[in-house]
This record gives sequence, structure tokens and C-alpha cells, in this order.
Amino acid sequence: MSLSAAAQAPRRSAQAPTLAQRRAQGRALRDRISRQAHGTWEADANREDPVELLRRVERNRIPTLLPIKHGRMAESPFGFFRGAAPVMAADLATLPRTPLAVQICGDAHVRNLGAFAAPDGHLVFDINDFDETTRGPWEWDLKRLAASFVLAGREAGARDRECLEAVADLSRTYRRGLARFSEMPYLELARHEVRGHARAIHETLKKARRATPLEVLEKLTVRGRNGVPRIAQQPPLLTRLPMGLARQVTRALASYRQTLSADRQHVLDAYRPADFGFKVVGTGSVGSRDYVVLGLGFGASDPLFLQVKEEFASAYAPYLRADPEHDGQRVALGQRRMQTWSDPLLGWTTLGGRPFLVRQLADHKASIEPDELSGPALLQYAAVCGEIFAKAHARTGDAAAIAGYCGRGDRFDRALVRFALAYADQTTADHERYLRAIRSGRLRARRGI
Repeated sequence: MSLSAAAQAPRRSAQAPTLAQRRAQGRALRDRISRQAHGTWEADANREDPVELLRRVERNRIPTLLPIKHGRMAESPFGFFRGAAPVMAADLATLPRTPLAVQICGDAHVRNLGAFAAPDGHLVFDINDFDETTRGPWEWDLKRLAASFVLAGREAGARDRECLEAVADLSRTYRRGLARFSEMPYLELARHEVRGHARAIHETLKKARRATPLEVLEKLTVRGRNGVPRIAQQPPLLTRLPMGLARQVTRALASYRQTLSADRQHVLDAYRPADFGFKVVGTGSVGSRDYVVLGLGFGASDPLFLQVKEEFASAYAPYLRADPEHDGQRVALGQRRMQTWSDPLLGWTTLGGRPFLVRQLADHKASIEPDELSGPALLQYAAVCGEIFAKAHARTGDAAAIAGYCGRGDRFDRALVRFALAYADQTTADHERYLRAIRSGRLRARRGI
């Protein structure tokens, strides 16, 4: 029982299981689902056509923007993978799963980690995309992340042997991280920061140092009347909002403000809205309603960019018993649970009856590119990712039980390697099917945007 729960029901509670007992509970789960079972992937005969599945989940998106999404997914198997989280969610749901739940990222892949500024301004490296986050089996994150290493590594020109070595390193570092975090006092874990030394992370941090709000101001705005910056017109990726929609966004910011703590409200109040835009972002997010708010503090040299991003139900919602909730709130709270440091202006609102996440659009944000994942950088990056996900899962689940289940040997590592290769091949086949749907006219795609 937590302290907050105990305050509501002050009575003697049962003694919590010891660390050794929790590890033993994890080991006992191997009798229900073996570690080798995680290495199995074979498409079921009744597996839904991935193209039809994706078309179904796109029904609430803006139709005119979907060809851009299709074009980005068509670029490569990894590009397809980035936009096909609903496909993998459906596939994972058919596999045996452990009952050990954590807050999962849900869209774990190599590009959904990156650098950003902590509240005190120093740069950190962590998971940075949570659109699909929910409570779910810890291994689902590991399986999606592992498959992404094979796909992104292939795109960077790495041989499969190198990609699979990276997956083994990912798994090994994850297991060892969980064991270490399970013994760490929770207050220490809550502020623990993974400081990687991979070459690729150093390059990402260098990019992040350059990604200042002033740099974003230069990229996204033009000089308007009296020198006041205005959102640039760069259709179809960036356009200014009509006045009526801008007023709706302004009203939605009032309820967003209430999701922030009083000290964060004070910071937000120092900025006045100067202009509003619509921006196309990402791959899987293309087609969502995504607004940009330019706020100015002491003038044009003091910009604040807010992203007001429509959130849909998690791709995993149909397969898990999740309580219905505001999806902007789901994403914001999931991010706060998994990250050591989160955007101080992270919150949520409702606009036009739709749930939205609100966050800073750019505050020293940068992510790794697939072509940076070659040679030693691939292995080093895998180790950092393993530790970061171990930290996130330990914060939100029973690290000792998961560590006990995985064990000290490499049995789970070898299973994850087998799964990663098999599912990467499945994704490559799905990508080919996707290309055929585009060539036949079943899907419209705009390339190179």
C-alpha cells in the first residue's frame, strides 16, 4: 500500500515482499511462459492484411494529408515500421505474454529516443515519443525496439550479424540494468539519469545544443508587420491558421494551463500568443491535427513555441484492459512516469471535442538518424537504449520480478535476437505489400515531402 493510500485507510498492512521473493516470483513465471517462447514469430493464417488495418485506423485523420504519410512509409521497411505501430500491436497481442506490466512507450524504436533540455537547462538523452504509451507487458517494448535495430541497421548498410549483435547487447544491458535498478532506493531511481557515451549520442547532443528556440524561430517564421515574426507559409507542411481556428486554439490553452503546476503557469503567463500555424510532423502522426503556437515574451528574441497535438487512442488499447481516459492526459502522464526529466510545459487540453497533448515544440530537441547507426555506434547505441528502457520500466513496474524472469544468462537475449530477425523480415514483406497497394492505386502516396 502506498503512503497516499495508507493515509486514506490507516491500518496495519501486510509486509511487502522482499527483493529475493520478488525475484523468485519472476523466476516462477518461466513455468507459465518460457523465455525461449519470446523468440517465436510466425504470422497467423488469419492475420489481418496490414494495409487494411492501417487504412482502418486512419479514418479519423485528415484525408488530404494521408498521401504524405503513405509516401514516408513507402521510403523503406524502417519507414514503414515507424508508421505501422498498430500492425505490430495486433501481432504482439497474438503472442504469449508475461503478466508483468509496466508503463510501455508503445512505439519503441531507434528514432524515438533523443536529446532535449531538462527543466534546469542541461541536455539529457531519453525516450521522447509517447503517443502509444499505456500500461502493458514490458517485453512488448523490447520486441519492438529490437526489430527496429535490425531494420534501421539494414538501412544504414550494416550486416544482419552486426544488427543481431546490437540486439543481444540491447537485451543484455536491459537485464543488467533492471537488476541494478531493482536494488536502488526509489528516490534515487526517480532522479537517475542515463549518461551514454556512444558516438551517436554525442552527435545527437551536439545537434541538440544548436536546436535553440531562436533557431526554430528562424526556420518557422518570417518577419511580419513592424518586425513581429509570423508563421511562414510552407504548404503543405506548414501553414498559418485562419483566425477562427486560431481563436479556438487560444481558448483551448486556458484549460491546458490548468494542467500545469502553479510555477509552470507563471512561466506560461509571461508569453503572449503572437501567431498560430498548422504543422505536419513525424511519420505515424501525419494526418493528425497538429497546431503550432508562437508565443513572445520580452520580444522577438524571446520566443516560445508550443505544439498542440491531437492524440488518438493507443494502438494497444484494443488488446489491453485500459481504463478509458483523455488521450492527451494519457500521453502526458505516461511521459512523466517514464522520463527522468520531462518538459516543464507538458500538459493536455480538449479542442473541438478532440483530445490534445500540449508541449514545447522545440527546446534543444534532436534525435539520431538511421545512417548514424553503423559500425561500433550501432552496438554502443543499443547498450544505451537497453539501460534507458530498463530505467523507464523499473520506475513503473516490478524491476526485481522482471529481472528474476529474464535471469543472469543469455537465454532471453537469444530469444529476442530470433524474434527481431523474424519480425524485421515480416516488416520487409509487409512493406512490399504496402508498395503494391500504392502501385495499384489502392493507396495514394506523395514521395519526397
